[in-house]
Amino acid sequence: MDQRPVVLITGASAGLGEEMARQFAALGYDLALCARRIDRLEKLRDELPDRRVLVKRLDVTDDDAVFAVFQQFADEFGQIDRVVVNAGLGKGAPLGTGRFDANRATAMVNFVGALTQTEAALQIFRAQGRGHLVMISSMSALRGMRKSMTTYAATKAGVAAIAEGVRSERIPGVDVSVVYPGYIRSEMNEHVTQKTKFIVETPVGVRAMVKAIEKRRVKAYVPAWPWVPIGVAMRLLPLSIVRKMV
Repeated sequence: MDQRPVVLITGASAGLGEEMARQFAALGYDLALCARRIDRLEKLRDELPDRRVLVKRLDVTDDDAVFAVFQQFADEFGQIDRVVVNAGLGKGAPLGTGRFDANRATAMVNFVGALTQTEAALQIFRAQGRGHLVMISSMSALRGMRKSMTTYAATKAGVAAIAEGVRSERIPGVDVSVVYPGYIRSEMNEHVTQKTKFIVETPVGVRAMVKAIEKRRVKAYVPAWPWVPIGVAMRLLPLSIVRKMV
């Protein structure tokens, strides 16, 4: 029997990562899932009995562990068809207000961790001669954001730049996608109220993400409405207006 395609998702224990796992499983993928909370991953695995699901504990700030876990997945499945660099942290505070610890933690997880994941994924893809690298950025990456969002937005801009750099290299057999989610309800933003403009529930938002990923879109603002026109506006409008939009 032909082997099913395998998607590796980091940060798969909650939020967007967990829902992506469910939706990719429904599309027929086998799953390589990793996150810090192994108990959550095991529970998710048990809810997906019709798919081969391997789970491993992983802190993406542990460089050696990232390379080891990715390679273990590749060895155990025999292949990794897609890697979704999703693990992220939403901490942050206005710069210069005494919370460097929160901003540094966000930078280490969201940017340095993403860089490590990309290195590990591309080692596997280069050896295989094929693969699909998916980087989860954010609409906040399009412009500099204020106050507690400053560091988060900067890290997500960095993630998008990594994706563009890899795509520019044109590695044979390797496709690269960067996804810019808008307001999608998740564990990271559970404090956001229901009145937040344009926010959608997790399954709805992730469905748009998965659709774009399956099409191997180079760049996707999701959900398309209203984030495609908002994305254009954010790129073009003065910062004084952008700061009132998001």
